[in-house]
Amino acid sequence: MKDKKSKKEPFVNQSGVVIGDHFYDSPNSPLNNWNKDTDPAIMSGDQWVHPTNDIGWNTRENQELLKEGKLSNKERFMHPTKDVSYRKDY
Repeated sequence: MKDKKSKKEPFVNQSGVVIGDHFYDSPNSPLNNWNKDTDPAIMSGDQWVHPTNDIGWNTRENQELLKEGKLSNKERFMHPTKDVSYRKDY
């Protein structure tokens, strides 16, 4: 059985940052206002993750899954020590 997941539009999170626009470059982003006093936890949580257009979705494999409708509605896989999307955004 295939789970069809339609592409969602970008959204503005509670911090006023556009999530899911391929750029992730917003003037309100903590990444653009980072200093030694910034707590990295400010960027944790689902408000920072787009359901169908996050950096990981730029890979060919994930784009094929999206087009074929082979996505699950289960919770995202989070590896505790490996960032599998590192340097995959383009």
